[in-house]
Amino acid sequence: MSDPSKAAPEPFRVPDGDLDDLASTLAKTMAEVRQHGVILDRLGSEPTTAPTAPQPADDAPASETTDADQAEGPTSVFILALGGEAHAVELAALSDWVNYLFLPVYGREISTTRPWCDQWHEHPEAVARLHALWLAWQQLTDAEAGLSGPSTWHRDHLDQALVHLRAPDGPFAACTTSPTRPNHRVLATPAPELAGASQ
Repeated sequence: MSDPSKAAPEPFRVPDGDLDDLASTLAKTMAEVRQHGVILDRLGSEPTTAPTAPQPADDAPASETTDADQAEGPTSVFILALGGEAHAVELAALSDWVNYLFLPVYGREISTTRPWCDQWHEHPEAVARLHALWLAWQQLTDAEAGLSGPSTWHRDHLDQALVHLRAPDGPFAACTTSPTRPNHRVLATPAPELAGASQ
């Protein structure tokens, strides 16, 4: 004879009206988990030991700051300040944000007055502007930014970035906008003037 206290529990039923709410909550949670994964990947790529600061000479005046006051790790998280593997990891994370969030929502149609290049990651100015935009997005869409954070991001960051990125004379000006005739060309930058070259 079976013990009634060990009977299988009845299945839990969710009302159909609540399924949409659960699906929405699950999608939001999964997006947050992906974003946390990107942040963890970035943190995992940073050096684990801080570089040691140069020690002052014996005759140099004592500074009021100590080594503990020195910032650990890179002095900037901006992509142009990163090199090597840290730059590659950051560019990969930025690419995910651009391809899966930014372009599907804010991409708009490509035209001669609003160019875009599929190979945006090869345009240094575009990488810099998109990375700055992404950093601001991370800060201003965080719950701690408050309810007006996303609006502030749109007004202060997105709108200005799009004006410069998608301008007819912007970083994608030399790239063809026709999908039937794709063309990719990074514009040359002015060469720095060498000292004594004009003599």
